[in-house]
Amino acid sequence: MSDNIQKYLSYIANARRFAPRTRRIYSDVLREFSLFAEAATEEALLSALVPQVIRSYEVFLMDGKKLSPRTVHLHLSVLSGFSRFLMKEGLLKTNPVKLVSRPKMEQRLPVFYREESMQDYFSATESVVSAENLVLITGRDKTSEAIYSSRLRRLIVSLLFGTGIRRSELLGLRIGSVDFGREVLKVHGKGDKMREIPLLPSLCEEISLYLQAVETMEGRGRSADEPLLVTFKGAKLYPVYIDRAVKRELGQVGSITGRKSPHVLRHTLATELLNEGTDLNAIKELLGHSSLAATQVYTHNSVEKLKKVYNNAHPRAKSGGKNGD
Repeated sequence: MSDNIQKYLSYIANARRFAPRTRRIYSDVLREFSLFAEAATEEALLSALVPQVIRSYEVFLMDGKKLSPRTVHLHLSVLSGFSRFLMKEGLLKTNPVKLVSRPKMEQRLPVFYREESMQDYFSATESVVSAENLVLITGRDKTSEAIYSSRLRRLIVSLLFGTGIRRSELLGLRIGSVDFGREVLKVHGKGDKMREIPLLPSLCEEISLYLQAVETMEGRGRSADEPLLVTFKGAKLYPVYIDRAVKRELGQVGSITGRKSPHVLRHTLATELLNEGTDLNAIKELLGHSSLAATQVYTHNSVEKLKKVYNNAHPRAKSGGKNGD
């Protein structure tokens, strides 16, 4: 891999603080483009960053590899970011990707769970996080493990749905991230930007009881900089653990038949807030979006809901749009 690509990957890791998974994607795209363009040297790579070669690469991805328009967009976005970096380094005069037309994409509306489904889940699991249930956790025995694991899975869902944070942000939480006095959660998001998210009193209590469970299980007090969520053995959680926990918990709800993932819980909170009349800018700040455009996609769900209400209630809609009775 060329020195310029290595410098760029270091830049997005250290200056931009991109997540490890994102950095791997960028690395894979740049490696694939280099192979396609047969750019084995720094000079060859710079020579390949022209509209004609990039357009040929786009055609290769669509027709040769049969990639989706969304994935092709991702490849072009990576090349565009790399080109902007090279412009800052004085190695390119213009961004060649800007002159390449991108494939049309169908806009995907965010999937979300119905409000009633989430209410059913929290009602059904209320006893799992009760104070009475807490006394059953006594140490490292099998019974304690089963009860603790259930409480942990429920808290994972509560935090994702209650705050709208990303999976990576959930994994990054420390005990000190929770300000019980002010009832806020301090979250480090993309680009290492910190934001504060309000916590419901019920969620604060659930977190507090969970922390008591961990201390009982480990037989010690924990410091503010230790991970908020840990496995029964005391290890930090990992992405697959979160995914499995959400899938298992929401699998208990008969009305939830689609994809069960942390990101859908994030979409669900955003959609519910918008339906309740929350200002779009407030939702943007809550979710940690860098631009309002990323948040506006949720308005489509609200418009679809409005259409259904309109068609069911509006007098002219009932008569098929005809005047009169």
